[in-house]
Amino acid sequence: MAKATDPKSNDDAPTRRANDAAAATRRPSDAVTAAWIALMRAQQVAMRRAERALRRAELPAYGWYDALWELEKAGEDGLRIGEIEQQMLVAQSNVSRLVDRLEAASCIVRRPCPTDGRAQLIVITDAGRAVRARMWPIYAEVIQSVVGDHVNDADASLIAAILAPVIADRGD
Repeated sequence: MAKATDPKSNDDAPTRRANDAAAATRRPSDAVTAAWIALMRAQQVAMRRAERALRRAELPAYGWYDALWELEKAGEDGLRIGEIEQQMLVAQSNVSRLVDRLEAASCIVRRPCPTDGRAQLIVITDAGRAVRARMWPIYAEVIQSVVGDHVNDADASLIAAILAPVIADRGD
C-alpha cells in the first residue's frame, strides 16, 4: 500500500519553498518592460551623443561635467568621494580615478574633512568652474536635441515627475 503524503511533511519542504518562491516572483507587465527598455535605450542614446559632442569640441568626457556640476552645487563645503558617486548621473565605477584626473587638471582641491580625519572633501576650483562652463553649451545642445526636440515642456515635466520615485528609491 502506498504511503500517504502529508502535505505539511518536511520531506517536500525544499520543493515547496522553491515552488512558492517561483510563484511569488514579481514579473513586470509588458508595458513596464517596454518602458524599461525605452528608458535604458534613451539613456544610451543621450550619453553617446553627449560624449561624441564633447569629444568633437575637444572637451573632457561627460563624467567630468557630471562631477564638476555636483561639486559646484555643493559649494565650498565640497563632497566626499562617496557623495559624488551617489549624485552622479552616470555610474562611475572608479570615481577616485576621475577625482585624480580632475585634481591633475587643477579643477578640484582636496581638503581634510573637519568631522572625519580619515575622509577628504573634494571642492571645485575656479578652473573647474571654468571647465564646466565651457562644457555646458555643448551638453545643453545635446539635452535639447535628445529630449527638447521631441517633447514639450509639459511632457518633460511629466516624465520627470514619473521618474522621481524611481530615482528616489536608489536601492543602495
